[in-house]
Amino acid sequence: MREFVYYSKDAVTAGNLIGDNLMEAGRMDIVCNFIISCFFTSNAMREDVKLHLIFDGGPNNPRHLVFESNEEMPISKKNVAGLIKRMLYKAKDEEGLREIVPGCSIEKKGFEKLVLDLDKEGKDVLLLDGKGTDIRDLKLELREGKNSVFLIGDHEGFPSGFRKFLKKIDGVSVGPRVLFASQVATILHNEMDRRSCA
Repeated sequence: MREFVYYSKDAVTAGNLIGDNLMEAGRMDIVCNFIISCFFTSNAMREDVKLHLIFDGGPNNPRHLVFESNEEMPISKKNVAGLIKRMLYKAKDEEGLREIVPGCSIEKKGFEKLVLDLDKEGKDVLLLDGKGTDIRDLKLELREGKNSVFLIGDHEGFPSGFRKFLKKIDGVSVGPRVLFASQVATILHNEMDRRSCA
């Protein structure tokens, strides 16, 4: 299972705030592109992906959305925003994942709590950081994607309030340039694809 956490400081947390202009909904356009890069290849949907989204914009923040590869998951490249909107409408203001549709769940949980929970589960949590270890130099078990969770910030990165918390997490880099979050997901998948097929 390949696992990602995407943090968005401004993504809205109420379904009625997602309209036709996804940019105005806390850069929901970037969120949608990231989801597409995580789950889809040119002609198929990946079968081994779990994605955590943390939305920290108003009015009901934080929200933790989980997408997990599932044959019955009603996701399409054309209406990712519609699925997110549906999930936010049906969210309850409490911790504890609630499945909205197959493979898609939501709860009230913040970024730090999610990361601590993943660590308790024995996951190898890695922060995408330009100064981190190059993805190509990681140990064999990481190269195979075993128990790894990659933390990725939105276009503004992580808020300064998380700085002390994030310093405790090992960093990993996908190259010398700053890339879009969706490009980072594609590169991580590509690295793991190459190693799993070697």
